[in-house]
Amino acid sequence: MSIFSGIWIPVVTPFAHGAVDHEALAALIRGQAQAGVAGFVALGTTGEPAALDAAEQAGVLATILRTAGPLPVVAGVSGNHVASVLEQIAMLNEQPIAGLLVSAPYYVRPSQAGLVDYFSTLADTSAKPILLYDIPQRTGVRIELPTLLTLAEHPRIVGVKDCAGSLETTLALILDGRLQVLCGEDLNLFGTLCMGGSGGIAASAHVQPERFVAMYHALAEGRLEEGRALWHALVPLVRALFAEPNPAPVKAALAALGVMRNELRAPMTPVSPALQRQLETLLAA
Repeated sequence: MSIFSGIWIPVVTPFAHGAVDHEALAALIRGQAQAGVAGFVALGTTGEPAALDAAEQAGVLATILRTAGPLPVVAGVSGNHVASVLEQIAMLNEQPIAGLLVSAPYYVRPSQAGLVDYFSTLADTSAKPILLYDIPQRTGVRIELPTLLTLAEHPRIVGVKDCAGSLETTLALILDGRLQVLCGEDLNLFGTLCMGGSGGIAASAHVQPERFVAMYHALAEGRLEEGRALWHALVPLVRALFAEPNPAPVKAALAALGVMRNELRAPMTPVSPALQRQLETLLAA
């Protein structure tokens, strides 16, 4: 089985009084590892990498790698200046990471031919396996199914974080079988796993990760009724954790659990008082 399966955590970046809180970050990683998660994504969207400078990004990755132990760590890569993205990848080639999570270039909205060229160029430079990050809501461009299937021919492109919201595309990729399909839309996690997806990169799994892991194993082992019951119990929490822009609800929940401070960097803001109360009620249930 590929390492790119199971429940992966796209790690939030804790802050304390404006600075990265490495102590809280390490404690978070240790707790998630004890819950049985499969791996971590560092500097993905949930980690607010756009709000971190280069030194802070390097520090966050170093803390996660140092604390994750034997669990694999994937590093997020994004940008729309190809030379700069290639520089990022060249530096990450020297790190003991399991792979890269690479989004489409944001804002510029290239053609599908442009996406094939972009991802192929990056994969040619990378020494690590690449997971494509299909998240059109943030990048402004969807990686269409024919493009994904073309990119699956590259030996270093091994999977996709699927956030496009297309059941047809998800199923086609699973049936094709060349790319590991990791659900990136948390409410679609159960359906993706039941169709044969390999796992999920789930921001909501920061909270009560052991329940997400139990659900994954129940489904992977064919215990559908148990998996369904676990999932139905998780749905209210998952919905609440995406009721306002990610990662604010996740950080609010983790703060309520005493894991970190409820602190984000502008332009992100903490959740509304109403959602804070809802999360506290759900966590107390």
